[in-house]
Amino acid sequence: MNTAAAQSQTLKAILGLRGMIVDGEIGPGARVSEPLITERFGVSRTPARAALVQMSEEGLLERRPSGGFVVSTFTETDIYQAIEIRGTLEGLAARYAAEGSPATSLLDEMDACVRELDHVVERLDQMVDQDDYIKPNDRFHSLLIEASGSIMVARSLEKIKALPFAAANAFVKSLSLNKPAVRRILTVAQEQHREIVKAIRQKKGTRAQALAHEHSFCAARYLQLLKAHEQPIPWVTTESNGG
Repeated sequence: MNTAAAQSQTLKAILGLRGMIVDGEIGPGARVSEPLITERFGVSRTPARAALVQMSEEGLLERRPSGGFVVSTFTETDIYQAIEIRGTLEGLAARYAAEGSPATSLLDEMDACVRELDHVVERLDQMVDQDDYIKPNDRFHSLLIEASGSIMVARSLEKIKALPFAAANAFVKSLSLNKPAVRRILTVAQEQHREIVKAIRQKKGTRAQALAHEHSFCAARYLQLLKAHEQPIPWVTTESNGG
């Protein structure tokens, strides 16, 4: 197998396994093995092993002393703390961007993401493809980190955003829930997106930081929305995980 094909298989295994865990297809404490991944995603053992290691590093899997991996369990407190940590890091990214000199073209692209997301919010009362929101929203947050010019912030965020509901798009399934409630959250999020870019352009570091930090709590509001609709939240337990 050539290098490109191997990398493609590894990415397929990682994304597939992450999706199974976050979606609750395999529950907390369930054992995850190489054969499960190879059979489910049609990859060889090496990519399957790489996916197990990656998910372990991200905290979604725990390595057992006796060998093998099981799905991790988180408390609601864990999730809210992960959201706040992401907000703190993205706040730093926004401040660094405002205090630095990001390319105008990069900020223009962030504005373009906001306009694209506006169209999604406007059509929320219709059938909306989740990808229509995920792609520009992911891009906006990636550009924010790029604008910061901070490798340390970028590396730290890569770790924390892998946790359920810490990532910017972890709430996306709630787009199928109560539309007025989702619209209210997205409307606020959109104004925050817009104001973050504006603050960066105006070199207002403190304001940019505060906006980005507050923006992260949209994820917490989605978690509350899921609970209000009695939607099961996989990987979350009311019991202490001992961590």
